[in-house]
Amino acid sequence: MIIAVEGPSAAGKTTWCRAAGRQFVAEYTPTGQEPDGSDAIAQAAYWASVNAGRWTQALALEDATGNAMCDSDPLKLHYSWCLAAVGVEPIARFENEFAAVRQMFAQRRLGFADVVLLSIPDTQQLVKQRDGDPTRRRRSFELHARLAAPLAEWYAAIDRLDPGRVLHGFPAEVDIAAPAQPRPNRYDVNLLDSLRDELPALAH
Repeated sequence: MIIAVEGPSAAGKTTWCRAAGRQFVAEYTPTGQEPDGSDAIAQAAYWASVNAGRWTQALALEDATGNAMCDSDPLKLHYSWCLAAVGVEPIARFENEFAAVRQMFAQRRLGFADVVLLSIPDTQQLVKQRDGDPTRRRRSFELHARLAAPLAEWYAAIDRLDPGRVLHGFPAEVDIAAPAQPRPNRYDVNLLDSLRDELPALAH
């Protein structure tokens, strides 16, 4: 299984992964060298490559241990769509990233996690959990909290298209999250296209 643990900033993703007591694929750590968006195509290629690298880590961990947990979804395509949904970035950024990700799917370098554990606490709870974790600075917390609603829409669309892939809440035991077999459509480009069509339309 590849299990993605997803939710907004301060939802408890990293805490849950650590508490599960297993090795997991860490979330992306900014390097300070990320593209500034001046070259939209290069920016899209960069993030697709970053996410493909995390997917490769997940495949290696799955091969070694059977289950690969990921602190945030390796696909991560939802981020640019959520930014567009709240008006922070143009929808063109998502469209460019979608094209780059679609190519990665065709090359089987990036895919859908078999299971997504999704937790979206309300804003008050997110603030409480943020304040209770002094080890994290969360400079963009306010922005990420705004992304909670479109994040829910993104995974609701996946759940409509492929019921059972998205599970709500972080279970007490990781094995509860794992179905009997990996899903056969990890690299399904048609499912990816259907996801784009299923999402609420955003203004260009």
